[in-house]
Amino acid sequence: MSWIEEVEVSEAGGKLAKMYAALIEKRGKVSNILKVHSLNPEAMGNHLDLYMTLMFGKSGLSRAEREAIAVVVSANNDCEYCVSHHAEALGRYLDDEETIRLLMVADGLETLEPRLSNIVRHAEKLTTAPAAMTESDLGELRAEGLSDNDILDLTLIVSYFNFVNRIALGLGVTFSAEEISGYRND
Repeated sequence: MSWIEEVEVSEAGGKLAKMYAALIEKRGKVSNILKVHSLNPEAMGNHLDLYMTLMFGKSGLSRAEREAIAVVVSANNDCEYCVSHHAEALGRYLDDEETIRLLMVADGLETLEPRLSNIVRHAEKLTTAPAAMTESDLGELRAEGLSDNDILDLTLIVSYFNFVNRIALGLGVTFSAEEISGYRND
Protein backbone atom coordinates (compact mmCIF):
# COMPACT_ATOMS: atom_id res chain seq x y z
CA MET A 1 0.00 0.00 0.00
CA SER A 2 1.05 3.55 -0.72
CA TRP A 3 -0.31 7.02 -1.27
CA ILE A 4 -0.71 6.45 -5.03
CA GLU A 5 -2.81 4.09 -7.11
CA GLU A 6 -1.39 0.60 -7.49
CA VAL A 7 -2.41 -2.26 -9.73
CA GLU A 8 -3.27 -5.33 -7.69
CA VAL A 9 -1.95 -8.72 -8.74
CA SER A 10 -5.49 -9.90 -9.52
CA GLU A 11 -6.10 -6.85 -11.76
CA ALA A 12 -2.81 -6.84 -13.68
CA GLY A 13 -2.68 -7.53 -17.39
CA GLY A 14 -0.04 -7.82 -20.09
CA LYS A 15 3.56 -7.16 -19.15
CA LEU A 16 2.71 -6.31 -15.55
CA ALA A 17 0.83 -9.58 -15.04
CA LYS A 18 3.87 -11.48 -16.36
CA MET A 19 6.19 -9.57 -14.05
CA TYR A 20 3.96 -10.21 -11.04
CA ALA A 21 3.74 -13.93 -11.92
CA ALA A 22 7.54 -14.18 -12.22
CA LEU A 23 8.01 -12.45 -8.86
CA ILE A 24 5.52 -14.74 -7.15
CA GLU A 25 7.12 -17.82 -8.68
CA LYS A 26 10.65 -16.77 -7.73
CA ARG A 27 10.13 -14.93 -4.43
CA GLY A 28 6.72 -16.12 -3.23
CA LYS A 29 5.10 -12.68 -3.32
CA VAL A 30 5.30 -9.14 -4.68
CA SER A 31 6.85 -6.65 -2.27
CA ASN A 32 5.11 -3.33 -1.77
CA ILE A 33 8.22 -1.44 -2.93
CA LEU A 34 7.84 -3.11 -6.32
CA LYS A 35 4.05 -2.92 -6.41
CA VAL A 36 4.29 0.87 -6.06
CA HIS A 37 5.89 0.82 -9.54
CA SER A 38 2.86 -0.94 -11.06
CA LEU A 39 1.78 2.11 -13.04
CA ASN A 40 5.18 1.99 -14.79
CA PRO A 41 6.12 -1.68 -15.40
CA GLU A 42 9.24 -0.71 -17.38
CA ALA A 43 10.62 1.12 -14.34
CA MET A 44 9.65 -1.83 -12.14
CA GLY A 45 11.62 -4.21 -14.35
CA ASN A 46 14.67 -1.96 -14.42
CA HIS A 47 14.47 -1.45 -10.66
CA LEU A 48 14.29 -5.20 -10.06
CA ASP A 49 17.21 -5.87 -12.43
CA LEU A 50 19.38 -3.34 -10.60
CA TYR A 51 18.40 -4.77 -7.20
CA MET A 52 19.20 -8.33 -8.26
CA THR A 53 22.55 -7.31 -9.75
CA LEU A 54 23.64 -5.34 -6.69
CA MET A 55 22.33 -7.61 -3.96
CA PHE A 56 22.74 -11.07 -5.53
CA GLY A 57 25.34 -10.63 -8.29
CA LYS A 58 28.98 -11.59 -8.12
CA SER A 59 30.85 -9.40 -5.63
CA GLY A 60 33.64 -9.45 -3.09
CA LEU A 61 31.04 -8.17 -0.62
CA SER A 62 29.21 -10.93 1.21
CA ARG A 63 25.42 -11.12 1.24
CA ALA A 64 25.55 -10.16 4.95
CA GLU A 65 27.67 -7.09 4.17
CA ARG A 66 25.28 -6.02 1.41
CA GLU A 67 22.26 -6.38 3.69
CA ALA A 68 24.12 -4.50 6.47
CA ILE A 69 24.74 -1.62 4.03
CA ALA A 70 21.03 -1.59 3.16
CA VAL A 71 20.07 -1.46 6.84
CA VAL A 72 22.51 1.33 7.77
CA VAL A 73 21.65 3.52 4.78
CA SER A 74 17.94 3.04 5.46
CA ALA A 75 18.37 3.75 9.20
CA ASN A 76 20.17 6.99 8.39
CA ASN A 77 17.28 7.96 6.11
CA ASP A 78 14.66 6.96 8.70
CA CYS A 79 13.16 4.51 6.19
CA GLU A 80 11.43 1.99 8.41
CA TYR A 81 10.21 0.04 5.38
CA CYS A 82 13.73 -0.78 4.15
CA VAL A 83 15.25 -1.16 7.63
CA SER A 84 12.60 -3.78 8.47
CA HIS A 85 12.91 -5.68 5.18
CA HIS A 86 16.68 -5.79 5.13
CA ALA A 87 17.17 -6.47 8.84
CA GLU A 88 14.90 -9.48 8.30
CA ALA A 89 17.07 -10.60 5.37
CA LEU A 90 20.29 -9.88 7.29
CA GLY A 91 19.14 -12.21 10.06
CA ARG A 92 19.40 -15.08 7.56
CA TYR A 93 23.12 -14.43 7.09
CA LEU A 94 24.18 -13.06 10.46
CA ASP A 95 23.33 -14.80 13.73
CA ASP A 96 24.14 -11.82 15.97
CA GLU A 97 21.15 -9.90 17.32
CA GLU A 98 23.29 -7.16 18.91
CA THR A 99 25.08 -6.40 15.64
CA ILE A 100 21.76 -6.32 13.78
CA ARG A 101 20.32 -4.00 16.45
CA LEU A 102 23.28 -1.60 16.11
CA LEU A 103 22.92 -1.58 12.35
CA MET A 104 19.15 -0.94 12.61
CA VAL A 105 19.76 2.23 14.64
CA ALA A 106 23.04 3.12 12.88
CA ASP A 107 24.71 3.58 16.24
CA GLY A 108 27.84 2.04 17.70
CA LEU A 109 29.06 1.14 14.23
CA GLU A 110 32.67 1.67 15.30
CA THR A 111 32.30 -1.24 17.77
CA LEU A 112 31.59 -3.81 15.05
CA GLU A 113 34.28 -6.11 13.69
CA PRO A 114 36.74 -3.96 11.67
CA ARG A 115 35.78 -4.89 8.10
CA LEU A 116 32.03 -4.54 8.66
CA SER A 117 32.56 -1.39 10.73
CA ASN A 118 34.53 0.30 7.95
CA ILE A 119 32.01 -0.74 5.31
CA VAL A 120 28.94 0.52 7.15
CA ARG A 121 30.60 3.70 8.45
CA HIS A 122 31.59 4.46 4.84
CA ALA A 123 27.97 3.83 3.79
CA GLU A 124 26.75 6.13 6.54
CA LYS A 125 29.11 8.95 5.54
CA LEU A 126 28.21 8.63 1.85
CA THR A 127 24.52 8.79 2.83
CA THR A 128 24.66 11.66 5.32
CA ALA A 129 27.55 13.77 4.01
CA PRO A 130 28.31 12.85 0.40
CA ALA A 131 30.17 16.09 -0.33
CA ALA A 132 32.56 15.31 2.56
CA MET A 133 33.84 12.14 0.88
CA THR A 134 37.55 12.14 0.07
CA GLU A 135 39.92 9.75 -1.64
CA SER A 136 41.37 8.90 1.77
CA ASP A 137 38.03 7.32 2.72
CA LEU A 138 38.79 4.60 0.19
CA GLY A 139 42.13 3.87 1.87
CA GLU A 140 40.33 2.66 4.99
CA LEU A 141 38.30 0.25 2.87
CA ARG A 142 41.35 -0.99 1.00
CA ALA A 143 43.10 -1.60 4.35
CA GLU A 144 40.25 -4.01 5.15
CA GLY A 145 40.86 -5.92 1.92
CA LEU A 146 38.24 -4.33 -0.33
CA SER A 147 39.22 -4.16 -3.99
CA ASP A 148 38.23 -1.31 -6.27
CA ASN A 149 35.42 -3.56 -7.59
CA ASP A 150 34.20 -4.04 -4.02
CA ILE A 151 34.34 -0.29 -3.40
CA LEU A 152 32.32 0.30 -6.57
CA ASP A 153 29.76 -2.29 -5.42
CA LEU A 154 29.59 -0.63 -2.00
CA THR A 155 29.02 2.78 -3.59
CA LEU A 156 26.35 1.42 -5.93
CA ILE A 157 24.51 -0.31 -3.06
CA VAL A 158 24.60 2.85 -0.95
CA SER A 159 23.29 4.87 -3.89
CA TYR A 160 20.61 2.29 -4.67
CA PHE A 161 19.24 2.31 -1.12
CA ASN A 162 19.20 6.10 -0.98
CA PHE A 163 17.11 5.92 -4.19
CA VAL A 164 14.77 3.24 -2.83
CA ASN A 165 14.38 4.96 0.53
CA ARG A 166 13.14 8.04 -1.28
CA ILE A 167 10.62 5.98 -3.23
CA ALA A 168 9.32 4.38 -0.03
CA LEU A 169 9.23 7.62 1.95
CA GLY A 170 8.05 9.84 -0.91
CA LEU A 171 5.15 7.58 -1.83
CA GLY A 172 4.21 6.36 1.67
CA VAL A 173 4.97 2.69 0.99
CA THR A 174 3.81 0.66 3.99
CA PHE A 175 4.56 -2.82 5.24
CA SER A 176 3.22 -5.44 7.57
CA ALA A 177 4.97 -8.26 9.40
CA GLU A 178 3.60 -10.63 6.77
CA GLU A 179 4.99 -8.53 3.94
CA ILE A 180 8.56 -8.40 5.30
CA SER A 181 8.93 -12.08 6.07
CA GLY A 182 8.79 -15.30 4.15
CA TYR A 183 10.38 -14.37 0.84
CA ARG A 184 11.83 -17.27 -1.09
CA ASN A 185 15.34 -17.12 -2.54
CA ASP A 186 16.18 -13.97 -0.62
